[in-house]
Amino acid sequence: MTKDEVRARLRAKREAMSVFAVEGAAANLAEWMYRLPMPVGEGETIGCYLPIGSEPGSDAMLDALIDQGFRLIVPVVPDGDPQPLHWAAYSLATPLETRRWGLVEPKSESLGPGALADASVIFVPALAVTHGGARLGRGAGYYDRSLPASRAVRIAIVYDDEVLNDLPVEPNDVPMEWVLTPEAGFRRLDG
Repeated sequence: MTKDEVRARLRAKREAMSVFAVEGAAANLAEWMYRLPMPVGEGETIGCYLPIGSEPGSDAMLDALIDQGFRLIVPVVPDGDPQPLHWAAYSLATPLETRRWGLVEPKSESLGPGALADASVIFVPALAVTHGGARLGRGAGYYDRSLPASRAVRIAIVYDDEVLNDLPVEPNDVPMEWVLTPEAGFRRLDG
């Protein structure tokens, strides 16, 4: 199967999930944020996305990270053709707006693409990830353009049945080091 075919299948499966299943998974993911598998000091920067629709997670997982004293940055999609993501500081009081592709982003000032270099950990959205670390995203390549500028530990967040044995991979795909799923929690990948 091509990447687009796999994406279509995975999106359809997510869209068929019940609200109860999505909310239950989101609650579990927020709880897992209190059990990071690597040391991260108070005040250190963590990058995380703001989930939309049936994407795994909710703002509760970001709230859990803030609760532990971490500085959070979230992605901002720049105008124009795909390029590295920009980042903005996120707090419980950050005003949000729906922007390009229905993504929720802070109304606050962009910190630019270089802000990711300060992150110790980055939680990356994915449609699927393999046991070896290959990640399948939405297809525009924003994260694959952004992640090489950072030494942050890369953690993909997916549903438990989206950790697969194989995915189509391209040379510019940036591998993940860990996966976080609602039921199994954090797992180190073999990549």
